[in-house]
Amino acid sequence: MNKYESVIIINPSIEEEGIKNLIKKFSDLINTEGKLETVEEMGKRKLAYEIKKNKEGYYILFNFEAKTTLITELERNYRISDEVIKFIVVRKED
Repeated sequence: MNKYESVIIINPSIEEEGIKNLIKKFSDLINTEGKLETVEEMGKRKLAYEIKKNKEGYYILFNFEAKTTLITELERNYRISDEVIKFIVVRKED
C-alpha cells in the first residue's frame, strides 16, 4: 500500500453538519480498501481565483494509506459530489 494525501475544497455555503457528513462519507470510503491516518479541517480560506463562482472554500486534508485501485474510486466520488468544488490526490514519497 502507498501513502497518499488528498485535499478537497468544499463549497463554503455548506453548513457544518453537511461538512461532517462529507468527511464521514469520504473517511468510510478510504477505510474500505485503505487506512485513514489523519483528517485535518483547515477551515474557510480565500481562493487564489474564483472557482464555480466561489471566492472562498472550506479546505479538508486527508492523509491515508491505500491501494491504487481506491484512488480511482475516491476521485470518482469527489467528481460526483456537488459540494466538492476542487480536489487533488497526491502520492507521498517514502
